[in-house]
Amino acid sequence: MTEKIKVFVQNSIRVNTEKGNVYIDPFEMQEEPHDAAFILVTHDHFDHFSPESIEKVANKNTVLVVPENMLEKSKDAAKFVSETVTVKPDEKRTINGLELETIPSYNINKKFHPKAAGWVGYIVITDGKRIYIAGDTDATPEALKVKCDVALVPIGGTYTMDSKEAAEFINTIKPAVAIPVHYGKVVGSMDDGKNFANLVKAPVKVQIEIK
Repeated sequence: MTEKIKVFVQNSIRVNTEKGNVYIDPFEMQEEPHDAAFILVTHDHFDHFSPESIEKVANKNTVLVVPENMLEKSKDAAKFVSETVTVKPDEKRTINGLELETIPSYNINKKFHPKAAGWVGYIVITDGKRIYIAGDTDATPEALKVKCDVALVPIGGTYTMDSKEAAEFINTIKPAVAIPVHYGKVVGSMDDGKNFANLVKAPVKVQIEIK
């Protein structure tokens, strides 16, 4: 189920789908594969929206998907892609054959990611599986209702859930597999992944990608 998912750093993720490679928040990309069918951006912070990395994965056919309030800022990357599509929270969309759902992504007890910004996490539906990339979020009421097979969740704290909060969140929504992200780079330590794994309860399996 997870063999087609690759985590690079932070929330920089690639999912190989039947509609092509889907990159989420490409950041500090070391290679230049130019193989993205889609690039999904969760919000406009520098470690999630990086025109430099978008250029490295995009090609003339790539579709860039961004939250609605990022349309103006996304023009910095528009020249690298074929088109830009905007989304709002709580949408179900099919874009060039790719099935997506958007989940509000925001902080409850912090000011870094306000709900009013309209930022999102994504559920990518591929091969009959639901892959949830939460973005920078806390355990919001909307997130706690997510049904998914794989959940990629931030655990670094400060700007998002920490490892304990993320484990509690995963123990509530119970995906088959949980993959921790957003730690060991800008915030959080490499130990956060181990702490998260120790706190997640069976039958959920934890897969550590950031090492």
